[in-house]
Amino acid sequence: MSAAMAKRQRWLLIVAAAGLVLLGLDRLVFTPLGRTWQAHRTEIATLQQSIANGRTMIAHAADIRRAWADMQSGALPKDAAQGEQDLITAIDRWGRASGIELGSIKPQWKRGATPRYSLLECRVDATGTLPALSRFIYELERSPLALRVDALELTSRDDYGRKIGLSLTVTGLRLSPLEGRP
Repeated sequence: MSAAMAKRQRWLLIVAAAGLVLLGLDRLVFTPLGRTWQAHRTEIATLQQSIANGRTMIAHAADIRRAWADMQSGALPKDAAQGEQDLITAIDRWGRASGIELGSIKPQWKRGATPRYSLLECRVDATGTLPALSRFIYELERSPLALRVDALELTSRDDYGRKIGLSLTVTGLRLSPLEGRP
């Protein structure tokens, strides 16, 4: 029995050692390798999506350039005074076309988030009927100028709501930095 017991103990020792080796391989090799493969799979998927996006951009390059050229052509002129004058003239023209009373137009230049552009923020106060104010806003929105309506507030100026006040903040884009102003 002693020889059979020794043989059995040896087999148990071999099986236990093999189990420990497999457990060690799992913890030290297979699990980290699986994580690495998963990370690589995720990175490959991200890169494939990036390549697909790049190919789409290349395929639409002419359209993108045309759209960018349209946007640049709508930007305010590089000359700050001329840009201010263009925006004020346009606001006045839209006001006359829509039949509203312009109370005040207050332009103010601001720096852009990068030095590649600057912004002309213009506060407009006006009064008129709802259809006239709607027409004014419509004219502003369909303008070829690069403008964004930042804030719009309507308030009633009489008891019947026929005369409405408009407070509007419009920002125009100029594709050059703000020079020499704080």
